[in-house]
Parts: sequence; structure tokens; C-alpha cells
Amino acid sequence: MNKINKGPLLFIMILGAFIAVLNQTIMSVAIPELITDFNIAATTAQWLTTGYMLVNGVFIPITAYLMQRFTTRELFLSAMLAFLAGSVVSGVAPGFELLLIGRLVQAAGAGIIMPLLMNVVLAIYPEEKRGGAMGLIGVAIIFAPAIGPAYAGYMLDHYVWRSLFYVIIPFAALVILLAFFYLKNVTERAYPKLDIAGMILSTVGFGTLLYGFSRAGAIGWTATEVIVTLLVGLISLVLFSVTQLKSKNPLLELKAFKYNMFTLTTLINVVVTVVMYADMMLLPIYLQNMRHYTAFEAGILMLPGALLMGLLMPVAGRLFDRFGARWLSVIGIAITIVTTIGFTSLTDSTSYTYLLLLSTGRRIGMAMFMMPITTAGLNQLPASYHAHGTAISNTVKQVSGAIGTALLVTILTNRAQFHAVRIAAEGVIHDQAQLLQKASIAGMNDAYLAVIIFGAIGLVMSFFIKKTKQPEVALQGELIQAGTGRKA
Repeated sequence: MNKINKGPLLFIMILGAFIAVLNQTIMSVAIPELITDFNIAATTAQWLTTGYMLVNGVFIPITAYLMQRFTTRELFLSAMLAFLAGSVVSGVAPGFELLLIGRLVQAAGAGIIMPLLMNVVLAIYPEEKRGGAMGLIGVAIIFAPAIGPAYAGYMLDHYVWRSLFYVIIPFAALVILLAFFYLKNVTERAYPKLDIAGMILSTVGFGTLLYGFSRAGAIGWTATEVIVTLLVGLISLVLFSVTQLKSKNPLLELKAFKYNMFTLTTLINVVVTVVMYADMMLLPIYLQNMRHYTAFEAGILMLPGALLMGLLMPVAGRLFDRFGARWLSVIGIAITIVTTIGFTSLTDSTSYTYLLLLSTGRRIGMAMFMMPITTAGLNQLPASYHAHGTAISNTVKQVSGAIGTALLVTILTNRAQFHAVRIAAEGVIHDQAQLLQKASIAGMNDAYLAVIIFGAIGLVMSFFIKKTKQPEVALQGELIQAGTGRKA
């Protein structure tokens, strides 16, 4: 591994991950324009984001197998070529159907890139230096979606929606060109047998679960469609877990959860992902729907925090290498909770500057804990579990994001309805539009209160994080050749 030039390798893969993650967030801003251009219903247009999330979420669990079956170059180039092809199709699509197909092809490539990048870091960096590298990865994970709304808002204000894809195409082509010449193979091929039953159950389970949660936020948890899809998803995932634990060649090695710190940090990631989505999802709704700022103005408000976060995450990574994850997580989550408290008293006249300062403060806190928590868990796994650990970690974040979005939207909607009835009963406000605005903002305050509760759960769990050493012998007794992941 000493002969590998890590700088160019990481630059190429992080750039690929950055444009893939950026692309995930831009379509939501373009949906109103697409509804007009294609003369389609809002529920139909929403499939551009829902479909992307579903395909992305379904592909992530399969990456554990793909990372063992194919070389780094083969898998990364294939993923980027799929992403490029999807971008081209989306950009030239004459109708909605072809645009949706292009988005789904993009998602298939994007779902592979992030777990592969994290696996490469685990392979080429010793345990004591992984934090800094993971911090750089965090720039792609957090910074890209944070600037997505501002980028999309600016492009849509000045150009047609197709420009969102036209700008991405040359960057994707550049990444492919650089990868072809400079990307090296850094992981060992293991040629595992494909678990067909596991793949089917995984696809059905995660696909229906993600779909169910996405629909729950839109049509309610008691809708038959939501109940049926969530039940199918849960049953499929239970069967998937049983088959994986019994299989000699599992699609996802769930025995990784025997490692206590990996399990703990995975659980923490569930709750802090919900906390993170408050900034990514709730704040734009408040700014655009309740305060009538443009998408560009909403994006600009979150940009300083995103820039600061991009600068701080590599620093937090190096601090993790030196001190471990516990106190970084505790301090970071505490900062995030304190700044979130300010969002529980929003009004129809809360100043733009106040919102900017609070949002930036939240991002400082998140920069301190996001990647250290993930890295602390992955560091405990033996090398043979790295591909599975990164796939599990990214799958959990994807599902947690869907759950968090659905849950927060539900709280916002239900509490807004409650406050509308209460305010109407008071008889002080008679203008219907003003009443709805007041009720919606009150519901938003309640949603942020729920975010604080999730943050508090994550804070308590963070006190139990301990620094661990990567074992050379897996718990089930396999002897692992250090750094290769191959059985001796």
C-alpha cells in the first residue's frame, strides 16, 4: 500500500462522489418547472426524487458483493459511466418518461460510489490515519447536498432545467478520464458466490421500506398503500436477516453487528441522520413555503454553514485520529442541540441573519461528529468485513434519512393542523392565509423540538463510544491477513 499515490486516488473518487451526491438534491428544486414543462401532476414529478432514492437505496446493500467481486477500477469506472449515461439521457430527454429513466440510471451508479470510496480509505490508510481521510469524504457527503439548493436555484433562475445536467456531464466525463489513467486497484478480489435469494429479499425489503416511508410523509401513516409496503418491507428484511446469518456467502455480513462499537455507532448514526435532515429538509420548507423566500435565497442562507463544514470536517478527522470519537461526538452533538433550540421559536418575522447564524452553528456541530462516529465503528471491524461494514453503514443512513424525512413531515403536518384549529378557536386571526402561516410555523417549531429529542438520544449514546483496535482475528474464529481481507 505504500507505493500507492493516495492523493490523486482520493481526489478522483471524492470528486466523483461529490457530483453524485450533489445530483441527488437538485431535482427537488426543479420539480415546479418540470410540472409545467411536461404538463404532469406533482405526484408524478415527485418520482424523479423518490425513484432516485429507491434505486440508490436498493443498490447500496449489493455493493458489498460488488466490491469483493470487481476491482476498484472496474467498479468505479462502471459506476461513473452509468452516472454519466444517466446524466446525458436526462439532459436530452424529450419527455418525462425518458427523464425518469435517466435519473434511475444515475442513481444506480451513484449508489455504488460512496461505499466504494469508504472501503478504499479503509484499505489504503492505517487505522490511526483514517479519520483525516474520512473527513475529506465527509465534504462530499455533507457539503454537496448543502450547496445543491443554491446551485439549482441559481441555474433555474438563469437557465432552463436541462442545464442542471449539462453542467454535471463534463465533470462526470473528467472524473472518468482521470480514473482511467490514474486510479489504481487497492482492494483484493475474493470472487464470492452471489447470494441470489439475499439479493431478491434485499431489493424487495429495502425498496418497499424506502417507498413506504417516502409515501408516509406525503399521504399519512394510516394509508393502505403505506401500511402494505412497510409490512412487505419489514417481513422481507426479517427473512433477509435470517438468510444472511445462515448463509456461507452472505450478501451482507450481518455478523459485523457482533462488534459492539460498530453496533453502537450504527445506532447513533440512525438518530443523528434524523438531526442532520432537519437542516436539509425542514429549513428550506420554512424559508420557501412559510416565508416565501426563493430557492436560491434559501440555498444561499445555508451556504456559509456548508462552506465552514467543508473546511472543518477534515480537521475533525485529524482530531479523531489523535483523540478518538467520544468527545468530538459529545461536543458536536451538544453544539447542534443548542443551536437547534433557536429553531423552536420561529415566527413570521424571524430575521434572515438570525436563521443564517443558527444554521451555520448547527453545521459546525455536525462537522465535528458525522464522520468520526462512522469511522469509530468501521475501525473495529476486521479487514474481511470492511466491504460489508461500509455497505451496512451507507444503507442505514439511507433508510434513516427516509424515516427521518417521513417522521418530521408527519410531525410538521399534524401539529400544523392542531395549531390551525387552536388559532381559529381563539378568534384573533380572521385572514385564512395568515392563520395557515401561523399554524404552519408553530408546527415547524414542534418538528424542531422532536429533532432536539433525537439529538439528546444521540448525545447520551455518544458517551459510551470507546477507541478500539482493528482485530486480525474475526470473532467467529477466522484468521485475517492484515490489510487484505483474505482468509489465511
